Amino acid sequence: MILRSVGGDGGESIDVQGVDEGRKDGGPGGVPEESFLVPPSNFGIVDRGIYRSGFPTADNFRFLEGLKLRSIVYLCPEAYPEVNAEFVRSHGIRLFQFAIEGSKEPTVALPKDTIMRALRILLDVSNHPILIHCKKGKHRTGCLVGCFRKLQKWPLSSVFEEYNHFAASKARPSDLAFISDFDVSYKLRVLYIIYRFYGYGSRVKRLVYQDSSS
Repeated sequence: MILRSVGGDGGESIDVQGVDEGRKDGGPGGVPEESFLVPPSNFGIVDRGIYRSGFPTADNFRFLEGLKLRSIVYLCPEAYPEVNAEFVRSHGIRLFQFAIEGSKEPTVALPKDTIMRALRILLDVSNHPILIHCKKGKHRTGCLVGCFRKLQKWPLSSVFEEYNHFAASKARPSDLAFISDFDVSYKLRVLYIIYRFYGYGSRVKRLVYQDSSS
């Protein structure tokens, strides 16, 4: 396992249904259970090559294999479980961990500097395909995606609608305030954002970055 610090207190990269009695296939209609692809909880597509979800379990690994991930952004302080660590090691996936503490308090704001570092990883297309996840895929993931949407110049109403879709009844006013107050111009001083369009038909918008210091 190779451990590389990306900087600060976060951003560590680690190149690291019932069965009928007597039936052995285990799946409905005679389909083996192992043939089913099960996405992680709260899974969604953010953009081309960018995905979000709750914490993946072993049941989700075959689904994740199909995404051909290069990287995972993990937004929790806890160590990655060994079964997940083995999965990323065996598939050559880089794990970028940003230690954002979880809180059930509705007024606790996220650390802006940590979100900025996570965005830096997310905007680098060399890390794509990439999966963002925390525990439930609601608050920490929702804030990071919300800030990403502001960089994409989404209307704030649409950003909030997406956040509420994934957070559902667990939506937090502090998260919405954090996203609303997120200063896009500050990020643009750190990263030079270039919008490139690939193909006139699909008009897919991609983001790449160049350090302002380079």
